[in-house]
Amino acid sequence: MSKTSKILIVVGFLVLMGYIVYSSLGLSKFRCEVCMEFRGGTACRTALGSTREEAIRTAADNACAQLTSGMTDSMSCTQTPPKSIKCKER
Repeated sequence: MSKTSKILIVVGFLVLMGYIVYSSLGLSKFRCEVCMEFRGGTACRTALGSTREEAIRTAADNACAQLTSGMTDSMSCTQTPPKSIKCKER
């Protein structure tokens, strides 16, 4: 393989990696902190999402994961309304 071919492969790989990083960072338009209260415990988590609803759902799921053990409790927790929601558009 020639030196020029190797350089083109490396440059192509770097361009591809740059595109992946750029597009990944561009998808997170909202940052939300959600506090969940379940069975006497409270947990707050922050998440990023391409929509406000996605960020809220992810943060709520993460907070419930800290508060619960088992699938039944987890499902019950995620169906309760959040104690508080704070969102910012990035």
